[in-house]
Amino acid sequence: MSEEFRLRSIIVPAYGPATLFGLAEGAIFPVIALSAIDRGATTSIAALVAALIGIGSIVTNIPSGILATRLGERNAMLIASVITAIGLAFCLIDLADKELSLLTYSFGVLLIGAASSVYNLARQSYLTEMVPPHMRARALSTLGGTMRIGVFVGPFIAAGAMHFWGIDGAYYIALVAIAAAGVIVYRSPDLELNESRRAAAATVTTTGIVKQYWRLFLTLGTGVLLLSAIRQTRQIVIPLWAAHLGLSPTTSSIIYGVAGAIDALTFYPAGKVMDHYGRKWVAVPSTFVLGISFALMPLTHGVTTLAIAAMVMGFGNGIGSGIVMTLGADTSPSVGRPTFLGVWRELADAGSGIGPVILSAVTALAGLAMGIEVSALVGLAAAGALWVWIPKNAGRTRAEPAERISVNVDREGTDV
Repeated sequence: MSEEFRLRSIIVPAYGPATLFGLAEGAIFPVIALSAIDRGATTSIAALVAALIGIGSIVTNIPSGILATRLGERNAMLIASVITAIGLAFCLIDLADKELSLLTYSFGVLLIGAASSVYNLARQSYLTEMVPPHMRARALSTLGGTMRIGVFVGPFIAAGAMHFWGIDGAYYIALVAIAAAGVIVYRSPDLELNESRRAAAATVTTTGIVKQYWRLFLTLGTGVLLLSAIRQTRQIVIPLWAAHLGLSPTTSSIIYGVAGAIDALTFYPAGKVMDHYGRKWVAVPSTFVLGISFALMPLTHGVTTLAIAAMVMGFGNGIGSGIVMTLGADTSPSVGRPTFLGVWRELADAGSGIGPVILSAVTALAGLAMGIEVSALVGLAAAGALWVWIPKNAGRTRAEPAERISVNVDREGTDV
């Protein structure tokens, strides 16, 4: 059976909901702060409201793993779809009392962030179980790529809707996308675990997972934390340095968009390299190139040189698409996988929070150029950590487990 056919056979249940969920997030991300300001928030409060997406994800990563372990990945994704729709409904409530309206809106944003954690973790675990190990990196890098495509397309579709319905149009688009994702998940095949696997999963606890895998979390988990830190920092460093050079917001956005396009075009080749040659062949170059691109950025002095540095940054990030998910899938146990991945995602989210803080702190003390250079060191440190701690056999096809997992997938097509 060809590997192309295998991936095609699960493309709708595996990647359709991910693309739609990304589209929903992309539709609302640009307007969260604006919606908060419309409800009476100051600029600083609006920034805090926008941060609730990330906060909601961080505080629910571990509970998400427990939920998916107990109820199953498909049920967890259905619950996440419902919670996201409820959160969007709260975001559409605009009361006469501005303070209460802002609180209601903030609660809706927090719910969306929490639901995204449940959804992303369950989707990763679901796909890990469905796809053979020798195709895992391609499958997960494609998952990351389709989500990025959704986030990229979402703002453009939302802009058209807002032309007719105002800022609420973005939330209407998100609701439609989430509803469509929920329908696909509902009609998709569920994983069927044998009774011994189900009984064992019921006894899994987060404390037990941490005790059993603490060395892995401390070593390879540190590499993932550093990788996530440099990745998150890249999203703010391009517009910051563009402003430092005196470039217009339009020019900055174009440069950022070009870098994003290169990022989105490289996810599948990266997965193929990981599957054929191993995870180090992508993880280490990705973080090394990111570190170098950061080191070069303070040396840029205009549109052309900044665009080159940004494209190098986009390439470095793009070839690492799905690497955090793939490493988590490689090292996770078959029993209690969602609980393990909840802790794994917590490390990645911690890095995403730490990276911008490092940039901000160093910039406050020594200027933006020095802040970017220190961030470059974070990227190089990530490359070193991943080189040392990625297991030697990561990416090699392993023997099938004694107890196989039966998946209700029609191999002649997708059962949706």
